[in-house]
Amino acid sequence: MSIGQTLAHARTKAGLTVDQVSEATRIRQPIVEGIEHDDFAGCGGDFYARGHIRTIARAVGIDPEPLVAEFDQAHGVTPAPSPTVIFEPERIKPERRLTPNWTAAMAAAVVVVLSFVVFHLVDGKGDDDKPVAAPSPTGPAQPTAPQAAPVPAAPPSSVVAQAPPQVKVRLDAVAGKSWVRATDTTGKQVYFEGNLEKGASKEFVDPTELKLVIGNADGVRLNVNGKDLGPASTKNSVVRLSFKPGDPQQG
Repeated sequence: MSIGQTLAHARTKAGLTVDQVSEATRIRQPIVEGIEHDDFAGCGGDFYARGHIRTIARAVGIDPEPLVAEFDQAHGVTPAPSPTVIFEPERIKPERRLTPNWTAAMAAAVVVVLSFVVFHLVDGKGDDDKPVAAPSPTGPAQPTAPQAAPVPAAPPSSVVAQAPPQVKVRLDAVAGKSWVRATDTTGKQVYFEGNLEKGASKEFVDPTELKLVIGNADGVRLNVNGKDLGPASTKNSVVRLSFKPGDPQQG
C-alpha cells in the first residue's frame, strides 16, 4: 500500500474519523484527506509533509519511520546529516603551563606571620590581667561549690513533612479500543500518545495539571485523584479534558 493508503487503513482500524484525526493532530482536515490520497501539495513543502506523516501515523497508532523513509525515497529527499558531520569537534587547546604566583605566596606568608605574632601578644596580655587569689588569713581556702550543668534546650518539635500537591488520573478502557494523548499543562511533556486497548489501564501523575485527548470517550472510565468519575463522555466520541491537584472540586 502507498503512504496515504497505509495511513487511511490504520485510521479506520483505530476507529477514528478524519475529523477526529484532524482535531487530535491539529492538522487541517483537507490536508489529512490529501495525504490519505498521496497528495502532499497542501503540506507546504517536503519538510512539513514529513512532519505531518509522523504526526498522523502516531495518532492512528503505527510507526511513522518506514512511511517517512518511503516518502524520502519517492520524493528524492536527502535525510539531514548527523550532528557529527555538521559540527567538527572542538580542537583541544594545548595545556597552559602554570607559573608560580610568587606575589600571592609572599602575601600569604606575611599574613601567617602577623597572625602568629598577634596571637602571642594577646595571649600573654590575657595571662597578666588575670587576678591572683589572696591567701585566707584563717586557713586554707574553701573549695568552691561546683556549678550546676546547664540544662540543654528542648529540641524543636518535629514538623511532619507534607507531600507536595499533584494530580493523578487513571484511564480504564472498558468498551473497545480508544486513542489517548496525555500531556502536561504546557503540552511539551507527552506522557502517552497512542491506542489504549480494551481492558488496559493507564495512570498519569503531574504536579500541576494533566491535559487529555480521548477518542471513543464513552468506552473509557476516569478516576481522578482517587475518585471514579465514570465515562469520559456520554455525548462526544472525542473529548479534551484537563485536571488539577484539587479536582474534582465537588460531587
